[in-house]
Amino acid sequence: MSAYDYDLFVIGGGSGGVRAGRVAASLGKRVAVAEEHRFGGTCVIRGCVPKKLFVYASQFHEHFEDAAGYGWTLGTPSFDWQALIAAKDKEIARLEGLYRRGLESNQAELIDSRAELVDAHTVRIVATGKTVTAERIVIATGGAPNPHAALPGHELCISSNEAFDLAALPRSILIAGGGYIAVEFANVFHGLGVEVTLIYRGKEILSRFDHDLRQGLHKAMVDKGIRILLSDVIENVARGEGEGGGLIATTKNGETLAVDTVMLALGRDPNTRGLGLEAAGVALDERGAIIVDAYSRTNVPSIWALGDVTNRVQLTPVAIHEAMCFIATEYRGQPTAPDHDLIATAVFSQPEIGTVGLSEEDAAKRHAEIEVYRAEFRPMKATLSGRAEKMLMKLIVDAASRKVLGAHVLGHDAGEMVQLLGISLKAGATKDDFDRTMAVHPTAAEEFVTMYQPSYRIRNGERV
Repeated sequence: MSAYDYDLFVIGGGSGGVRAGRVAASLGKRVAVAEEHRFGGTCVIRGCVPKKLFVYASQFHEHFEDAAGYGWTLGTPSFDWQALIAAKDKEIARLEGLYRRGLESNQAELIDSRAELVDAHTVRIVATGKTVTAERIVIATGGAPNPHAALPGHELCISSNEAFDLAALPRSILIAGGGYIAVEFANVFHGLGVEVTLIYRGKEILSRFDHDLRQGLHKAMVDKGIRILLSDVIENVARGEGEGGGLIATTKNGETLAVDTVMLALGRDPNTRGLGLEAAGVALDERGAIIVDAYSRTNVPSIWALGDVTNRVQLTPVAIHEAMCFIATEYRGQPTAPDHDLIATAVFSQPEIGTVGLSEEDAAKRHAEIEVYRAEFRPMKATLSGRAEKMLMKLIVDAASRKVLGAHVLGHDAGEMVQLLGISLKAGATKDDFDRTMAVHPTAAEEFVTMYQPSYRIRNGERV
């Protein structure tokens, strides 16, 4: 009989924690998973899933406009924010139920409470004060929006968490940030009829993406009517005066903006505060993230950490992958380190971005000579709708080996395309493999197999 109450105790009921707990339980381990909010975590409850539902909702106004070019006559459309919120809540509740049932069906114990470490093998259930022991403990508490507490008036602002449950759709919004969360919400709110201003301290949005994607999306957003302020930051937020109320935001460059809502999308912090990590001796980095080795082990032999709480790659599929590697290593006798190379990523902006592998800039720094294949065109759907938006596709190729180092898409269904491109790059495909692949016509994706000549080369960092 084990000296511990559980073989595995998981703190955090998000994608990574639930996967680790469910699979361990299916292998006959005694498992408990504690979650203080709702099972499903950031992705399901207040992240990717509701965001994508909001993206769909925000796209319909363009669909209605495009329909006219194809012979459809529509009445004047109207939008009901409360109806969207209700439909979103119903779907999130359904998904949360699936997460809970998945654990229960494998005989894992669900604990609806915050859990905190007491020592390397002991956890306190906050709701009851009870302490339990476990042979292994996994921390999978994710991350949370940075509140930017140094900003005067930050308490008047919302984060992406609150954006999903606003009592009413604002007439105007100022969004601070230039990452994918800020960009996606700027497009969502604009598509729902909100006057949107995006402010970012950098010289261009989406700092770690390929420069053509960044510039192309910027132009598309501005053309739609989204105002973008670069090289500027909010210095103060205060309540407006008069009946209209609202907020007044002032910026470093002297802008004064009167808006209904200010949203801060200024990064996310690991959820480690108050977890008792110090008591257990778990080491953290300067950002408060849990330090782990290649196998997600902390410096304490009985404790592991998965997902955003480790600040490695903040993506749901990565957390799930890390969970499966933990299972293989600890319960199947197959030591497996998570593979964080060549992760395909989508930004659900409008137009979408899909990217995998190296950007042109990074490839030029790492390789003596690269070939850049680039195509920019008006998608077929736009020929009758009259929409001016263009698609952009790029392949980055190592000139010496002909290996495809990066693939990038800006345009409709970019996320769907890049998932399949990710398989090709993971398999080590060369440009010759792309050239030998027959095109599917007429599609936008066929451009990836019909760009036979490089648009230009970069040798030793210089374009030639």
